[in-house]
Amino acid sequence: MAQNINERYHSSLTALITPMKKDGTLDEQAATRLIERQIQGGTTGLIPSGTTGESPTLSHAEHGRVVEHCVEVAAGRALVMAGAGSNSTHEAVGMARHAHKVGADALLVVVPYYNKPTQEGLYRHFMTVADATPLPLWLYCIPGRSVVDLTPETLGRLAKHPNIVGTKDATANLSRPLAVRREAGADFNQLSGEDGTILSFLAAGGHGCISVTSNVVPDLCSQLHRLWREGKVQEAIALQDRLLPLHDALFAETSPAPAKYAMSRLGLCESTLRLPMVEPTEGTKKRVDEALRLLGLLD
Repeated sequence: MAQNINERYHSSLTALITPMKKDGTLDEQAATRLIERQIQGGTTGLIPSGTTGESPTLSHAEHGRVVEHCVEVAAGRALVMAGAGSNSTHEAVGMARHAHKVGADALLVVVPYYNKPTQEGLYRHFMTVADATPLPLWLYCIPGRSVVDLTPETLGRLAKHPNIVGTKDATANLSRPLAVRREAGADFNQLSGEDGTILSFLAAGGHGCISVTSNVVPDLCSQLHRLWREGKVQEAIALQDRLLPLHDALFAETSPAPAKYAMSRLGLCESTLRLPMVEPTEGTKKRVDEALRLLGLLD
């Protein structure tokens, strides 16, 4: 299965924002437009109800509906890797089973936040979720938000489970892909969660990127990976340089606030967030606007 996984899960995948109306309710019409735009832009995979989709503020019913709606709209034209993360193992299992029931292709499960589990706790958490469905599962390591690191050694233990096939790595540690490959094997799928370092991650043996920036410019993010896969390294570097101001602007404050603002400036959706997330400062808005202008997306 590993070889097939790497042939399918590669290049640009998008950690979808969850569009909301001005009153804070889900905006499925906008979500449909955004998913269609992703597919037309060449995105390989879609990740609904992840942390970029503000999953901690979604009700269980909303979380499930966001995944189901994505599956319905994608209709097999792009892979759907459903967010199924929680700091409660029981809740994560429920989310995973629902994603399987509605037709998702895979699961993305984040390291439990706030609880600060030990490595043994992480091992048992992920093994329990992996046992709950037959879907392939990616382990999402983001110490900046979860506090706890999922070590390469624990990844190696987890990779022995037939359903645990990959990781989303948001450590920005460019030696991490090497360590993970040593512990989990060359077939273990490695996706970056850091837009600004993606070419370096690929050069270290990674397979693709679960991107925030691709919400805004799916076509350019897809093109970057295509150039890399075609061996056009200098062209890929040139495109990376063009995208860097946007990467930086979108992470000038806590994501997804700048991304939602950028998309509102392009007329794609409202910039509405749910508390405790708030709109970016004026300074960050100016940075986002300037980055969009540099790409020719704003006048």
